[in-house]
Amino acid sequence: MNTETIYPILTGKRALVVGVANEHSIAWGCALAFRKLGAEVVLTYLNEKALPYVAPLAAEIDAQLLPLDVTKPGEMEALFAKLEGQGKLDILVHSIAFAPKADLQGGLLDCSLEGFLQAMDVSCHSFVRMAKLAVPLMTDGGSMFAMSYHGAEKVVPNYNVMGPVKAALEACCRYLAYELGPHGIRVHAISPGPLQTRAASGLKDFELLLRDAAARAPLGQLVDILDVGNTCAYLASQYAHRLTGSTVYVDGGLNIIA
Repeated sequence: MNTETIYPILTGKRALVVGVANEHSIAWGCALAFRKLGAEVVLTYLNEKALPYVAPLAAEIDAQLLPLDVTKPGEMEALFAKLEGQGKLDILVHSIAFAPKADLQGGLLDCSLEGFLQAMDVSCHSFVRMAKLAVPLMTDGGSMFAMSYHGAEKVVPNYNVMGPVKAALEACCRYLAYELGPHGIRVHAISPGPLQTRAASGLKDFELLLRDAAARAPLGQLVDILDVGNTCAYLASQYAHRLTGSTVYVDGGLNIIA
């Protein structure tokens, strides 16, 4: 018998979750956890091609669904203008990353300037832009999360250009935590262990990385998207109201292993 008791500790909160591509997305795990704990959720979808995959998920949790392609000028501003007209925002999740396949699968030395800049814009600077637009909506304070990976701190074979990009993202989280602290806004980088997501499928030999993670992690298991979502839900709650600026590992302890 399931005796789990759910306390809706996020009731009255509104969360914007960016990055749901399908039911395997880390962002979807965050959306599920927020909704389960009482928050109102707003999801975004990248384009019309992605809409059939995201729309049923939005319906499942009664979430508002809005378009967002961070590479299209004005689209992010339009999204936040719409949200501002509807009230405050309490939680922001940035769970998007991109690098052109040739630049991602080649070594860093062979990464083109265009590919490097595109990876940095979509995967890192878009979070800074998002944060700036979210601040006026977080009138009661709030929480912001960006998704990183251990390759930001240590070299992970085949992670290539995304290592430096995620390192920049983690640094941005720390500086944003410093700048936004006086507003009552907390910022964290979340660093999940390897997960079988659409984004991860672009990495060379990713299946080997998954097997190695399960074998080496102290808990002996891979994490899933709900593990990540539940961690973000806790950090967004009043139980973590004095925590900010951290890179939080959700990886079964894998990051402590040499």
